[in-house]
Amino acid sequence: MGRVRQTYARKESFPPITQAYTKVSQVVRETGLLERTPWFYILVATAITLGFAGAITGFVLLGDSWFQLLIAAALGILFTQVAFLSHEAAHRTILKSGRANDMLGLIIGNGIVGMSRDWWGSKHTRHHANPNRVSKDPDIEVDTIRFLEVDAEKVSGPMSLITRHQGWLFFPLLTLEGLNLHFLAFRHVLNFRHEVKDRWLEIGLLTLRFALVLTPVFLFLPLGMAFAFIGVQMAVFGIYMGAAFAPNHKGMPIIDADAKLDFFTKQVRTSRNISGGWWATWLMGGLNYQIEHHLFPSMPRPHLAQAREIVIEHCKTLGVPYTETTLIKSYGIVIRYLNDVGLAARDPFECGIVAKFRNKGSLTS
Repeated sequence: MGRVRQTYARKESFPPITQAYTKVSQVVRETGLLERTPWFYILVATAITLGFAGAITGFVLLGDSWFQLLIAAALGILFTQVAFLSHEAAHRTILKSGRANDMLGLIIGNGIVGMSRDWWGSKHTRHHANPNRVSKDPDIEVDTIRFLEVDAEKVSGPMSLITRHQGWLFFPLLTLEGLNLHFLAFRHVLNFRHEVKDRWLEIGLLTLRFALVLTPVFLFLPLGMAFAFIGVQMAVFGIYMGAAFAPNHKGMPIIDADAKLDFFTKQVRTSRNISGGWWATWLMGGLNYQIEHHLFPSMPRPHLAQAREIVIEHCKTLGVPYTETTLIKSYGIVIRYLNDVGLAARDPFECGIVAKFRNKGSLTS
C-alpha cells in the first residue's frame, strides 16, 4: 500500500484575495468583539484558584496515601488551565495595558506553570506569523516528532523506529512534554549568550515555583510516592498541553517557504477548529476556535464563538475552505498524518547498499 506524499501549497494553490482580512476585521471591530472581558477572566481565575485550594487541601488531608496521585493529576490539569491564561496574556487579551499583560504572563507563566515567557513568546509569535510554513514556523521544526517528510527522510538508525511509528507514539511521548517544557524554560533563561527580557525575574520566578511545588511533595511523602506524584503531575500536564495544541494545525496544508499568500487565506487554510461549543472552549482554553484566534490573536475567549459565525460567512463568500471537526476525529487526523510522514524514515534494518541500488532503479524506471 503506497504512502501518501506530503504536499506543499504554492502560490498557485492559494490565490491571493485582496482586502479579505481588512473587510472581515472591520466587521469584527464594529461588532465589538475585540473589547476586553475582565469579568470572564476574573471568573476563570477564581475557579482555578478554588481548584488549587482544593488540591492543596486534599494533599494535606490525604497524607501518606497513593490517592495522592489523584491530586497530582488534578494539579496537571490546573497548571494547563493556567497555561491557557498565560497564552492569552501573551497575546494581550486579558488586560488593557500591553505591559500589564506581559507582567501577568510572566508571573503566571513562569511562577505557576514553570515555562519561560520570553522563550514561549518568541516561538509563538513566529508561529502566528507563518503557521505551517516551511523553515519559518518553529512548531514544525525537527524535534523527536518529524512533521515534514523531508526531515523524516534524513532519520536513520534506532531513531527511525520512533519516526516510522510516530503517529501511534505521539500521545505516549506527550507524557514527557511537561518535563521538556520545564527543561527548555531553564535552558533559555540560563543561556547568557542571547538577550532575555527580565532574565533575572524569570529565573527567580522559575526557581520559586519549583521550590514551592517540589518541597512539600518530597518533604511529606515517601520518596517513591513523591517521585510518582511528580511523574503523574507532569505526565498529565504534558498530555493535556499537547492534546490541546496538536489538533490546531497538524495535518493541515504545509506552505512552501517562498509562497506568497494573503494573511486571511494563510491563517484560515492552515488552521482547524474543533466543534463542541462551550465545553470545548473550557477544555481547550479557547484553542478550539483556532481559525478565529489566528485571525484575531488579541480577541477575548468569550467572543471567539461569535467571531466564528462572521468568519464562516466571509469564507463562504470568498470560496475559502473553513475546516472544523470533532476533537476525536482531529486526533485521528493527527495520528494518520504523523504516520504518513514517518514512513519516509529509513528502515533501520534495511541494508544501505541495497537501498542505494533500489533508489537508483526507481529513478531510472
